[in-house]
Amino acid sequence: MLKFICYPKCTTCQKAKGWLEKNNITFEERSIKEENPTLEELSLWYGISGQPLKRFFNTSGLLYKSLGLKDKLPGMSEQEMLSLLASDGMLVKRPLLIGDSFVLIGFKEKEWVDKLL
Repeated sequence: MLKFICYPKCTTCQKAKGWLEKNNITFEERSIKEENPTLEELSLWYGISGQPLKRFFNTSGLLYKSLGLKDKLPGMSEQEMLSLLASDGMLVKRPLLIGDSFVLIGFKEKEWVDKLL
């Protein structure tokens, strides 16, 4: 079963959820604010994704900006970045769609079509 990790108030997440439902794709929904991804989950997903770790950060979020992460991330180790992501779900780019062998970060419809349809 796919895991759909989202922030319910986020319009992009709502759009992605609507897309999944419209395409009859079964998923388990999880609120990123209520149940933040753990360090173990993030480490696993990062490994599966093949993406740079920076892609997992919600760079347009208020918390990201208030912590000055744009300037701090380049000097941080992967472990420090993963720990930071695990500390607050609002730092994590969403939605995340997690399958057994893939992780989709954010909602880009073409990527989702290529992977799921």
